[in-house]
Amino acid sequence: MSQKTIECRLVATEDTRRYLWHLMAEKYTPLVNTLLKQVAQDDHFEEWCHSGNLSVAIVKQFCEKLKEDSQFAGQPGRFYSSAIALVHRIYKSWLALRKRVRNKIAGQTRWLAMLKSDDELTEASGSDLDALKVQAEAILAQIQSQTLLNGQSKPKKSRNQKQPTQTLEPKKNNIPNELFKLYDSVDDVLTRCAIAYLLKNGSKIPDKPEDAKKFAKRRRKTEIRLERLMHTLQRTRLPKGRDLSWHNWLKALEQSAKCVPQDETEAADWQASLLTEAAILPFPVNYETNEDLRWFLNEKGRLCVSFNGLGEHTFEVYCDQRQLHWFKRFLEDQEAKKASKGQLSSSLFTLRSGRLAWQAGKHQGDPWNVHRLSLACVVETRLWTTEGTDQVRQEKAATYTKVIAGTKAKGKLNAKQEAFIQKREKTLALLNHAYPRPSHPLYQGQPSLLAGISYGLDKPATLAIVNIQTGKAITYRSLRQLLGENYRLLNRSRLRQQRNAHQRHNNQSKNAPNQFGESNLGEYIDRLIAGAIVAIAQQYQVSSIVLPDVGDLREIIQSEVQARAEQKILGSVERQRQYALSYRSSVHRWSYAQLSQAIQSQAAQIGIAVETAKQSFTGTPQERAKGLAIAAYQARK
Repeated sequence: MSQKTIECRLVATEDTRRYLWHLMAEKYTPLVNTLLKQVAQDDHFEEWCHSGNLSVAIVKQFCEKLKEDSQFAGQPGRFYSSAIALVHRIYKSWLALRKRVRNKIAGQTRWLAMLKSDDELTEASGSDLDALKVQAEAILAQIQSQTLLNGQSKPKKSRNQKQPTQTLEPKKNNIPNELFKLYDSVDDVLTRCAIAYLLKNGSKIPDKPEDAKKFAKRRRKTEIRLERLMHTLQRTRLPKGRDLSWHNWLKALEQSAKCVPQDETEAADWQASLLTEAAILPFPVNYETNEDLRWFLNEKGRLCVSFNGLGEHTFEVYCDQRQLHWFKRFLEDQEAKKASKGQLSSSLFTLRSGRLAWQAGKHQGDPWNVHRLSLACVVETRLWTTEGTDQVRQEKAATYTKVIAGTKAKGKLNAKQEAFIQKREKTLALLNHAYPRPSHPLYQGQPSLLAGISYGLDKPATLAIVNIQTGKAITYRSLRQLLGENYRLLNRSRLRQQRNAHQRHNNQSKNAPNQFGESNLGEYIDRLIAGAIVAIAQQYQVSSIVLPDVGDLREIIQSEVQARAEQKILGSVERQRQYALSYRSSVHRWSYAQLSQAIQSQAAQIGIAVETAKQSFTGTPQERAKGLAIAAYQARK
């Protein structure tokens, strides 16, 4: 991903701010809230939940009906488009999350049924352990021979890259997949038990006898993970809007004062509603088309912007000096297209999209005077230089050519399809004309070198530079080495998190508000770590940086902590909970997704590719980082 987001503050007259606040708070945000409710109340909502898919056309139909309502009428067209896209994106993410949890539950249930001790497997198969090992060895040899015959491990050349030569060896990360497929296709009990024996031992025959305590802990971790997933699915709530009038909070207060909760779950829901602060800012407005923003210089020579649909209302741009060159580029691109008299395409604008939003202020008064306007812009970093623009132009030209050929292949085109082809052909012709941009050579990494980053509970981040051709790591970097003198900031952030957690616990025991905003120190540390990682990757000229898939990281860590608590303390559930709480407070609470985003953003500015792969949670942090890089390379084939 070679895009990043930059932000600026917008300054306008009080009349403009008042007009925009009323428009966004009294019309746009209630429209989004109503769309969210209508989608959830539709008769086909259960079907959408089951399929995990919601068409944007459905949301558009709801919005077309609401346009006739006087409460939502009179908004700019881009506000309606933004509301449709926002609601669709919210439900698309929500449905995808539920579908993912259901798939995880199915997978964990299946694995829990297969995960048995050696004694249970020998009893189920009706044979001894030696016979089970012999059958497992035969199955493993069969899969390895099939892998070699099918040529799955042959290196596949990627575009503009030379792959290192290597011997034909079976891909180890493919063996578990083949074992699972074989388990579903056979009915023989001995074979199924042998496959389960291989899977629980990492697709190999163990040299040592099974440790009963370790197996019991492993099985309990799986059970805990399944229980947490079931609880997550049951507690998943529908997407909510932003009530700027405190109506929902007052309703929850009245309900809790007059009624008695039926159980502890309902009481917890009421308490959460009362302790949750109401929204004070309207939903942001997204401008998905880069030509909806018009850039110009006012009489004072200051850069300004106006938005399609907001009439004559204009805004002055106030930004950091480090980002000013990006906003000046937006004006240069717009003027270059205007001067070319239609010979340049806006698809090569450095600006890709924008988002108009309010930021909360701390003073008292009218909201349009207290809160500040901001504009977040997504830019394509490759379009800064001539070489990067040529790369993007070739990609877009190939895409348009494929779309045109596919549409023509249908035959007997209607008027709408012909107009679509003509528009794409015109855009394709305009791509041949280049914008005046500076020249800078593109980053060229060595295809055989990869940088793997492992995440963990005790060691938040560890870097390994791996030579895929030899399978060996060139160098490692721990978190202390990455931060250097700034490592003291990590301890400061950790102590601050512990104090906030302690204060939050005290407030929860008193039923007081317990939401504390964290400072930007954690985000600053993430940027420092990301900068160090990208700098080392550039120094060794790696071809890509491999990050772990953080989707399951939280569940795996929570299961590990709870299983450790149950193993340390037997019998007392309360003491186990206290141990788990104490252990979690003694280790790093890290936002791995935020760190990954910082690494991706800084790598995109240089041109280093970023990949993701499944991380193993066995072995040392260095071994996990090295294995992650190797797994990502093997997954390319």
